[in-house]
Amino acid sequence: MATKPGFLTDWPWKNLGSFKYIVLGPWAMQSLYSLVMARKWSDLDTTNVAILPFLLFRALHNQLWISFSRHRTAKGNTRILDRPIEFEQVDRESNWDDQIILQGLLFYIANSIIANMSFLPIWRTDGVIITALLHAGPVEYLYYWLHRALHHHYLYSRYHSHHHASIVTEPITSVIHPFGEHIAYFVLFAIPILTTAFAGASSMVSLFGYITYIDLMNNMGHCNFELIPKWAFTIFPLLKYLMYTPSFHSLHHTQFRTNYSLFMPFYDYIHGTTDKSTDELHETSLKRGGDDVDVVHLTHLTTPESMFHLQVGFASFASRPQNLKSYIWMWPMTFWSVVINFICGRTFIVDRILFDKLKLQSWAIPRYTIQYSMKWQKQVINSLIEEAILEAEVKGVKILSLGLLNQDDELNRNGAIFVEKHEKLKVKVIDGSGLAVAVVINSIPKGITEILFRGKLSKIAFAIVSALCQQGIKVATLYESEKIELCARSQSSNVFVSKSYTQKIWIVGDGLSEEEQLKAAKGTIFIPYSQFPIKKTRNDVIYCNTPSMLAPSSLQNLHSCENWLGRRRMSAWRVAGIVHGLEGSWSANECGDSIFEPGVVWEAAIKHGFRPVAPASSYCYF
Repeated sequence: MATKPGFLTDWPWKNLGSFKYIVLGPWAMQSLYSLVMARKWSDLDTTNVAILPFLLFRALHNQLWISFSRHRTAKGNTRILDRPIEFEQVDRESNWDDQIILQGLLFYIANSIIANMSFLPIWRTDGVIITALLHAGPVEYLYYWLHRALHHHYLYSRYHSHHHASIVTEPITSVIHPFGEHIAYFVLFAIPILTTAFAGASSMVSLFGYITYIDLMNNMGHCNFELIPKWAFTIFPLLKYLMYTPSFHSLHHTQFRTNYSLFMPFYDYIHGTTDKSTDELHETSLKRGGDDVDVVHLTHLTTPESMFHLQVGFASFASRPQNLKSYIWMWPMTFWSVVINFICGRTFIVDRILFDKLKLQSWAIPRYTIQYSMKWQKQVINSLIEEAILEAEVKGVKILSLGLLNQDDELNRNGAIFVEKHEKLKVKVIDGSGLAVAVVINSIPKGITEILFRGKLSKIAFAIVSALCQQGIKVATLYESEKIELCARSQSSNVFVSKSYTQKIWIVGDGLSEEEQLKAAKGTIFIPYSQFPIKKTRNDVIYCNTPSMLAPSSLQNLHSCENWLGRRRMSAWRVAGIVHGLEGSWSANECGDSIFEPGVVWEAAIKHGFRPVAPASSYCYF
């Protein structure tokens, strides 16, 4: 929102929320009806029919730029600005598709009331030339002065400040303006469109091609990395005045009073508003290599739809906890993403985070949760994990934490097989089990004297039960076999088989069945120690989230949610890797049967600003 919102700030369909697309419904249905009812091709207004597919193409075009830009920015190659992006910017830019809806409406209206906008030919040379000349002349020049006017205090505070709230730009930043400002821009861009139409020179290429050119240049210019090579301006010197670069426009977002041009810097050079550091920033950005990374968190895809929830996927989806219902309608894209990942997928960078002097990245194995349960995929997955560890070693990474099933005991003995195979590894492999235990223990409300334990037995399970027994808390189980094993591993007689199931706190993990949940008393609190959340089957109990902690405010560039966790919440396994990196002096691996002292790593996490979530008795996340 602008600092002092002016007239026509909000979009007309703002109150419709996700149902805003229905404003295109009548026009799209009329177009579809004409397609079905056309008796022969010559009776069909192909221009009208092409509008909806073109709008979908624009959305796809923009999304591809968003994903490409986020991936490149995370890698660090040719990155322009190091400043972070936060959730506030993602929320502000979540309505980037509003301008597609607006222009779709205007296309349909123009098609219905302007005779020369219907039944357009595919190509007309004169129309394409007129469009190019009118854009380079009136459109670019008028935009330059409009843009300068928008930086006057009165208009800037009421309109343009909304756009400039994003100092570090992303491709979609280019279209984040108040509604009234978009109307002004469309009037400018309509000059070539209407001129060619009234001159009878319009064509589908000049119409849709012109809008595609605007989208392309807008997206390219707002990337936070440089992609226009220096040799392009050496071979074609005039190109410097005809096409801007991402670094050119980035200076406008950091300096504000320079580089006003739309796509052609020519007018900035004429009027002396070109930033003096333009050429230098362009060259230094191109020379910049990838980041030196200190800590890597190695995760993997969960459901087939999780690809869209990653930071390199749909920005607005990634900024909210993962919810399967949000992605069901995208099954065609989901199918092809699964196929591509299966055939040629390789580990990729998900995000980058800055914390004090540490540079952090998350990498994802291109495999889904269900594949980790397939025996024939075990070797392939372990090979991908091993390759990631060796790549981290080459890059000088200090700590690599294993997330989700990448540290599964049955898969690779909590990562131990990689450390044993490569004895000279300098990168430390951390499974985060010590902090996971500490988070669970500290989630139990004070005053509890008895809990029920149920779930897959693991080193985390044994450590939790052992810690509880040492505190004098009695641990109940549902089965005699569990009691025997837990007693042996914890060396305590405080474990017994429950007959009444009246315990108000259940510590649960993978393997908890619906039938077992039904045995819990009303109001029971389920605290998971597992990597994955417990499936909710009842409405009269409380389901807490998986072990996690709140990130400190000094942890920057965190603008996506980690799977099902809320904003600025990080899994205990991921936090453990960061804490090990911050401590520096902890030189041991935490994998296999070893587990770092829970109390020590907990105190270290608190010292570095991570905060526990509210006690189990006061929150519920599902």
